[in-house]
Amino acid sequence: MSQNKKWWKESVVYQIYPRSFMDSNGDGIGDIPGIISKIDYLNKLGVDVVWLSPVYQSPNDDNGYDISDYQEIMGEFGTMEDWDRLLDEMHKRGIKLVMDLVVNHSSDEHAWFMEARKSKDNTYRDYYIWRPGTRDLPPTDWVGSFGGSAWEYSPETEEYYLHMFSKKQPDLNWENPSLRNDIYSMMKFWLDKGIDGFRMDVINMISKKEFLPTYEEYKEGNPTPLPYQFNGASVHDYLQEMNREVLSKYDIMTVGECPKVTPDQAELYTAEERNELNMVFQFEHMSLDKQKGKQKWDLKPLDLEDLKQNLSKWQKQLENRGWNSLYWNNHDQPRIVSRFGNEGKYRVESAKMLATLLHFMKGTPYIYQGEEIGMTNVRFPGIEDYQDIESENMYQERVHELGYDAEEVMESIYAKGRDNARTPMQWDVSEHAGFTKGTPWLKVNPNYPEINVESDLENKHSIFYHYKKLIELRKKHEIIVYGRYDLILETHDSIFAYTRQLGDEMLLVINNFYEKETEFELPSSIQFRSGELLISNYEDHIVSDLSNFTLRPYESVVYQLKK
Repeated sequence: MSQNKKWWKESVVYQIYPRSFMDSNGDGIGDIPGIISKIDYLNKLGVDVVWLSPVYQSPNDDNGYDISDYQEIMGEFGTMEDWDRLLDEMHKRGIKLVMDLVVNHSSDEHAWFMEARKSKDNTYRDYYIWRPGTRDLPPTDWVGSFGGSAWEYSPETEEYYLHMFSKKQPDLNWENPSLRNDIYSMMKFWLDKGIDGFRMDVINMISKKEFLPTYEEYKEGNPTPLPYQFNGASVHDYLQEMNREVLSKYDIMTVGECPKVTPDQAELYTAEERNELNMVFQFEHMSLDKQKGKQKWDLKPLDLEDLKQNLSKWQKQLENRGWNSLYWNNHDQPRIVSRFGNEGKYRVESAKMLATLLHFMKGTPYIYQGEEIGMTNVRFPGIEDYQDIESENMYQERVHELGYDAEEVMESIYAKGRDNARTPMQWDVSEHAGFTKGTPWLKVNPNYPEINVESDLENKHSIFYHYKKLIELRKKHEIIVYGRYDLILETHDSIFAYTRQLGDEMLLVINNFYEKETEFELPSSIQFRSGELLISNYEDHIVSDLSNFTLRPYESVVYQLKK
């Protein structure tokens, strides 16, 4: 049962993307000493856990998610001594540190792969997935996540290796017990240094080799690689073994990034008695503003009813078996205030509303750097201003190969490109938003004079202080962590409202999702004696009768009801 009390259920997690957080030495790249200099800021916000995106040695083909040495720190980010100090300073302030675990693939510059490609009988050959094929005909017509074939020809042995991402990210072969043991040893290295858990990159993709058909079988069968790519036959065996060998020996938090996972599958990953993971990141709600069956770049407006049904489905299905992660943003997703909110006139109100809507649900909330000050998407003039391999490959394919209109393609990048999340953190009004004294690796969003940490800290009604209050309320009210979730006003076209219930206590969470004013009517099934306002995104919110009142643009309120 998920009611078992755990520290990671009661925590709020803050994700740091180190390249873009804070630069200490003027080279334009965020680094570990830069993070250390801002720990007191994180402490002021009140977060319990920091998830640190990869800081390991990497050639940086995919911004650190291509790792060449799992037990070294990337030179651009600092040294292992810097990292040790980071952990120490966080722990001194009661903040836990969760590291990224990227073990679906390594870099092609990892020592294992450099050995594996030498010959078919090399000791490390079977650490990766190889298939015969001619130079002109890959083993299957699978397409990688960043476009192009998922197979790369290796002339040394005249075979192809599988890479579901960039060709510089060869997939690891989890069928090999020697590989698994080496991975477990590496995990213990970090856990013994004192970290508090792992966020596991695309962890539901690690079982796939047994499903690789020949080219002919594949052509007759499935038109896409999805049945072979996610939630493979052995994934639960591998995770249970990992838990047995490593995870169960430490008091840690684990969250698995699991694309294409359903609630039924998420139960298998997160049910406590199965001894796999604490929670997963699912992506269904992040696909609601794209055309069905198309890529994320093929945009469509969000339908609020879709969002209500989707989030509620996850809330209810994992209610007593498993645990939800709650997020709007991360290093791969655009800024939520630009995406589902209003980045213009109602930026502050809509950012606070989206925060309230998420943080009062059942699950562990995640805040992505800059979300707490309402950072927005960016519109750089041309593709040359972008750094993200996914956006660059998509632009190349659609504009130069498929003949799409370049302006239309740029609109998709403005809406969904990963660099929206990766523009440098906006600290103050000084040049480059106080992120660096040098030239930033990626341009700063030009709106930093209006949107920055310094101005938010000076304004007690800012988005920052709203997030701070949400975190404080979570620590004070057990119902926010453990209460039951129920959607109300299911078909209302502009209100997303729900209740949380624990014993005789009830929370009423009401969010106007849009700019137009709308009437809230309390369902007659909700009976109570008194109601106390816990939080609102308008400072002058006063309601004499909770059964019926008007919500202003993006207005969001939470009441504690006593029966």
